[in-house]
Amino acid sequence: MCRNIKPLFNFEPPATDDEVRDAALQFVRKLSGTTKPSKRNEAAFEQAVETIAACARELIDALETSQPPRNREEEAAKARARSAMRFA
Repeated sequence: MCRNIKPLFNFEPPATDDEVRDAALQFVRKLSGTTKPSKRNEAAFEQAVETIAACARELIDALETSQPPRNREEEAAKARARSAMRFA
């Protein structure tokens, strides 16, 4: 899985549509093997991003949990600490 795709479920505040689209874009880039499609493939690339973003939003909205929502700042701090340990 692409390291740039972050978990989006069970956060307070909830994931924005931009965050979901960014994750979909990273997913399509990973699958296609390119960060910028050619003019010939641009329409298919954008259609895939929009379709995956819609499916991801549907999934996130449908998921349920009994766990309390996670705090974005706390999770970011944990990730920074893990990164510091990893690359120190």
